[in-house]
Amino acid sequence: MNPNKPAQVSADARRRRTVLIAVCVALMAVVASVSGLNVAQPDLAIAFGASQRTILWIINLYTLTLAALLLPLGALGDRIGRKRVLLAGLAVFGVAGVIAALAPSAEVMLAARLLSGAGAAMIMPITLAVITTTFPEEERGRAIGVWTGVAGGGGILGMFLSAALVDVANWRWLFALPVVLVAVAFAMTLRSVPDSRESSGHSFDTVGALTSVVAVVGLILLLQEGPERGWTAPATLAAGAVAAVAAVGFVMAELRRRDAALLDLRVFGRRSAAAGSLTLLALFGVQAGVFVVLFPFFQAVLGWSGLLSTLALMPMAVAMMASSGLAPRLAGRVGVRSTMAAGILLGGAGLALMAVFVSVDGGYLSVLPGMLAMGTGMGLAMTPSTEAITVSLPRGRQGVASALNDVTREFGTALGVALLGSLVSAGYRGALGARLDGVPQEVADTAGEGLANAVEAAGGAGSRGPALIHAAQESFVDGWQRAMAAGVVVMAALLVCILVRGPKDGRPESVVKDDDSLRGITERSPEGSFPSA
Repeated sequence: MNPNKPAQVSADARRRRTVLIAVCVALMAVVASVSGLNVAQPDLAIAFGASQRTILWIINLYTLTLAALLLPLGALGDRIGRKRVLLAGLAVFGVAGVIAALAPSAEVMLAARLLSGAGAAMIMPITLAVITTTFPEEERGRAIGVWTGVAGGGGILGMFLSAALVDVANWRWLFALPVVLVAVAFAMTLRSVPDSRESSGHSFDTVGALTSVVAVVGLILLLQEGPERGWTAPATLAAGAVAAVAAVGFVMAELRRRDAALLDLRVFGRRSAAAGSLTLLALFGVQAGVFVVLFPFFQAVLGWSGLLSTLALMPMAVAMMASSGLAPRLAGRVGVRSTMAAGILLGGAGLALMAVFVSVDGGYLSVLPGMLAMGTGMGLAMTPSTEAITVSLPRGRQGVASALNDVTREFGTALGVALLGSLVSAGYRGALGARLDGVPQEVADTAGEGLANAVEAAGGAGSRGPALIHAAQESFVDGWQRAMAAGVVVMAALLVCILVRGPKDGRPESVVKDDDSLRGITERSPEGSFPSA
């Protein structure tokens, strides 16, 4: 027996922990920036003299760019080196953060957000790919659980810290935290993260990359513009048409290239990839829909500040992060499919609790049990779903596998905001109409636009003002219940799909080492090994 072997094993374990910390710090910077600016919308409008539409573009351009570039840049990391792309992404993201903090105009801010999205698209898929290609199989599930917890709960933590910075300083300090995080992650990556890349005899799939970018941009614009402009507006229809044409072109190009494709679509014939993608799509859609209603409920119904509203979400984030870490252990005992099903069932139960018990008079305690159940369920389901996707593609394509995981989350978020948000709005307007007897028509029309508008319009309703506010709050709860009921239906359908066609209990079917239908890929760095320091 080699007397130095225990020391070497211990050193490798410490290095892997350092790698995990480095990629999670980088990931935290990305997810915190997704929603951080939401709390500073009024401040941005005043600073730049910008319209609400411009402010929304400043917020959404980051997410749009991130989603569009995930697949191409994840594939690029597989080819030219994951460490190299991660370092480049951190550098781009950090520079963009500094530019955004110092931006003198809305135009400069838009450019900075575009650049930030491009940097984030280099960072996010590579962080997960580094984990799946560095950690040995027996440790990989736990590491993915930590990554999933940061990806799920980090956004809520980012919103809280952003709201705190806006309260104690000003909106420009919102970019301080991400810049500090990427600086720390850059130094740790440079020192500790091993490099790995694909050795492929195929040329880069340029056609697949371009069509995927156009398809993603078109679909995200469709989902963002539909509720705002109307689903039959020319701009909405144009975005949908472009997305459909590009998606068809992408599918045709990928099927033609097969092994040389950016994303080999045959992977969706595997239970793991199909079930994992469907679960993440539904979970992030439902979560986004819940956030659409929670913030107005806290602020316009309960009268809380932005900081207190984000603090109210922290129990959900803590539950999600804790159960994400627990999920790999549970999956090892009862199986992957059973763990995913339990998480989906618990998440659906949380939605049902919110739908049944939410009320104006019940306040925060009427939604807290549902939030805790949903956060716990999402954490249990997300970790095995993420691992199911990553093990469905070979080691040499882990950048693409991670990007597929990430873009599925982004699609789910956009879909949830669009569809569940529309249900809330329709339910609100339908319930409010029957409660506005005696209110002037002009005031009623303004109140029908949304809960915040109703609160503002109450000043022109005279003695009916307090009654108008109460009617709007009750109507918002009615709309919430309709949206949550739809969410329960979605989760029930997802549960049936996973029970019938989910990954087999045991470890997900893996092609990480080899696969007869997805050959031609080799890995430069062996699993779990590190270059010399």
